[in-house]
Amino acid sequence: MEQATTLPAAASPNPRLYTQIDWAPLALVPALAFAALPLIGSSSTWITLTAAGLAMGMIIFIIASGLTLIFGLMDVLNFGHGVFIALGAFMAVTVLGTMPGWMGSGNLLLNLAAIGVAMLGAMVTAGAIGLFFERVIVRRVYGQHLKQILITMGGMVVGEELIKVFWGPQQIALNLPASLRGAILFGDSAIEKYRLFAVVVGLAVFTAMMIVLNRTKLGLLIRAGVQDREMVESLGYRIRRLFVGVFVAGSALAGLGGVMWGLYQQSVIPQMGAHVNVLIFIVIIIGGLGSTGGCFLGALLVGLLANYTGFLAPKVALFSNILLMVAILLWRPQGLYQVTNR
Repeated sequence: MEQATTLPAAASPNPRLYTQIDWAPLALVPALAFAALPLIGSSSTWITLTAAGLAMGMIIFIIASGLTLIFGLMDVLNFGHGVFIALGAFMAVTVLGTMPGWMGSGNLLLNLAAIGVAMLGAMVTAGAIGLFFERVIVRRVYGQHLKQILITMGGMVVGEELIKVFWGPQQIALNLPASLRGAILFGDSAIEKYRLFAVVVGLAVFTAMMIVLNRTKLGLLIRAGVQDREMVESLGYRIRRLFVGVFVAGSALAGLGGVMWGLYQQSVIPQMGAHVNVLIFIVIIIGGLGSTGGCFLGALLVGLLANYTGFLAPKVALFSNILLMVAILLWRPQGLYQVTNR
């Protein structure tokens, strides 16, 4: 930024968009959870499935939140987002492989330190590759959605092949640290330790994002840029640099999500990003393009529904997320929270 110009309240054409809370979407998560209870029958099984669904939803949110920011501010349909997920997961394999003592120790602090180092390495690597991706590939196709889809998908294919060059095409195990294996018993319910960890990390990421977007000047600029890029530029701010920063941050979040997803699956493959890509786009469509809060709720709904239907009707679980997206869009065609008018 070149000057300390104060951005006026008028920078956001609709300030009520961020100050008023629409409670209807917030009720969907508890409504879905309690609607599943009588169908499942056993309260202990319901608690286990709910915890698993929330953990899965939190991990999906971490992955999808970066893409939500990228589209919301930059209007970029980045179908290559999956390569940053896979890259983060493989970086975790490499980093954690150098710390067998920390991973095998029963000391929780050592285990968390090892995962923290892996997360940091994944985010730095994914962010750096994201910077290269934006400058070499994405920058040339701003405002051209069809070309964005084609060129970013091509970038993901190339990225997957490069991952195979460095790590090989085979599946690689990514084991949990000793203290996060197993489950904690709550009465007759068993909740895996790693899923509790995933919920904590997901909440931390969501809280940090909401604070940055709603309580800082940087967040104000981002939200204003979503609504009126030209006006922000007229105040002397370099919106292009902001775009690049958002793309790097989104890529870093995808790398973090890749670590979490790899540990969740306890294995990684070069194509894992492509496999998750469809799920990510379902989540951001459900939430409303560009809405962080909507993305969070959409991810929780997807995670819960996948676990409930997987238990009640495994065949339905294969396309349950599509049904959820259709139902949400029939109710609200712009998604749970409309932020952009695209």
